[in-house]
Amino acid sequence: MNEPTQRISIRALTLWRIHGMIQAGIVSLIAIGIGILTYKFDWSLWPMIVISIVLALEIIFFIFVIPAVRWKRWRYEVRDQEIELQYGFFIVTRTLVPMVRVQHVDTEQGPLLRKYRLATISISTAATIHKVPALDQQEAEELRHSISSLARVAEDDV
Repeated sequence: MNEPTQRISIRALTLWRIHGMIQAGIVSLIAIGIGILTYKFDWSLWPMIVISIVLALEIIFFIFVIPAVRWKRWRYEVRDQEIELQYGFFIVTRTLVPMVRVQHVDTEQGPLLRKYRLATISISTAATIHKVPALDQQEAEELRHSISSLARVAEDDV
């Protein structure tokens, strides 16, 4: 079976890069604090060097590499009988959610998603919740209605 064909919005890259910048900012504050302590107490410089290297790697990976690979791997497809999701960084996960198992579908939108006109779809089954992140708002609404209609039809067929 081929991989799913639909991609999430390209604006997800910007969103995930902002998350990476926030993470790097927190690590930077810790590095600054350790740097001040190193200077104040005349400690060895090796912890500061290690933290600087970790910070540089974190900036490279969490702002540039991981969002790009994550966006490339995130795919989904809604079919009459199932929803297929594919995501992952090192380990690529492919999930099939049968339409007959879908209980309800929600859209979620926090402040950053709203700023970039994106929304996340949450597909609830009895056991789990599956999410399709960072879809265009219009696409998310259409997908929510489509899945809801298909789930109703699948339930009627059973």
